[in-house]
Amino acid sequence: MSYQYKRLDKDDVALLLVDHQSGLLSLVRDYQPDEFKNNVLALADIAKFFNLPTILTTSFEQGPNGPLVPELKQAFPDAPYFARPGQINAWDNEEFVAAVKATGKKQLLIAGVVTEVCVAFPTLSALEAGYDVFVVTDASGTFNHAVRDAAWNRMSQAGAQLVNWFAVGCELHRDWRNDIAGFGGILAGHLPAYANLIQSRDAALQGK
Repeated sequence: MSYQYKRLDKDDVALLLVDHQSGLLSLVRDYQPDEFKNNVLALADIAKFFNLPTILTTSFEQGPNGPLVPELKQAFPDAPYFARPGQINAWDNEEFVAAVKATGKKQLLIAGVVTEVCVAFPTLSALEAGYDVFVVTDASGTFNHAVRDAAWNRMSQAGAQLVNWFAVGCELHRDWRNDIAGFGGILAGHLPAYANLIQSRDAALQGK
């Protein structure tokens, strides 16, 4: 059977942000803290830009995991938000799954903390349920690179596609003729090197 390229479709994808909690963020060691926060917020900005249905969930907030990071709550004030009372796998929470189904989307972008549990478990469950799952690797974090790579391998072997936030944005955008300033502004806002590129473009246009 020939390979089928299943690309992200802005009209058929939802974003699931799983357990980006203040306590759990302290466990992330495969990215620098500022880098990781930037990646998560870049993904959030992309979701807002493309009007993607977004669902937030946390696990055992009253314990050491802590509350959802405030930036995500501020970014998606009206998004469905499920503070799970104990389920480790978000897919074991019936309200969460019902919200996913209610989006009507067949593609799921998933990111969270930690990668091998909070991302991998719902990813495997969603794949089993028939969804196309795209794991946003750089908006997910864990203890170290060895743990991360094992989790990535487990999910990709099960059928998940591994992407980073930049690839997510570009695959959703498809064509620069759709928009330059808005999408380019997101990239420039989260990638200093891309900001330099935009400035170079602007300077060249002004010089004409």
